[in-house]
Amino acid sequence: MISVTSDDRRNLVLVGMMGSGKTEVGRRCAQQLDRPFLDTDALVEVVSGRTVRELFLTVGEGAFRGMESAAVQDALASPVPVVISCGGGAVLDASNRKALRRGGFVVWLRASPSELGRRVEAVGLTERPLLSTAAASGSHPLDAIKRLAEIREDAYKASAHTTVETEGRTLDEVTDQVLALFAEPT
Repeated sequence: MISVTSDDRRNLVLVGMMGSGKTEVGRRCAQQLDRPFLDTDALVEVVSGRTVRELFLTVGEGAFRGMESAAVQDALASPVPVVISCGGGAVLDASNRKALRRGGFVVWLRASPSELGRRVEAVGLTERPLLSTAAASGSHPLDAIKRLAEIREDAYKASAHTTVETEGRTLDEVTDQVLALFAEPT
């Protein structure tokens, strides 16, 4: 377990594109900090009883984003400090960005679109609604990742206190850097 020297009450929040490592790094950070791990996509799935993919197909992205915002608020309202992995698009909403910055230390996990595409492709594209939609319309999923990364870049910058590059690094290296930054006094 890591001893955090800064405010031990603040949440650690990870944001970034699909494939950036938020879930795996988040789980590892939570384990080392001895804190609960919350994934906003998983919270939406538990509350709705449907997968993110099913929600995109049945109620649409707009309704999903509303559920995602509620999940962000629920995660930040935890009575104990937690590690939160936010869905890739959670930062698109300005109120989410403000709440995340106010409620935790936000780390943007970043990699190039080509690296993100490689990682996502390795685990399968079918569960990624924005990529499967692109593929169904004849676009290459990597083009969709590039477009999403470009659209979201300013939102990630606006939400994050710091950035950690994940490309070419192991999960352990990224986790160690995230925890070192989190432990720095504010």
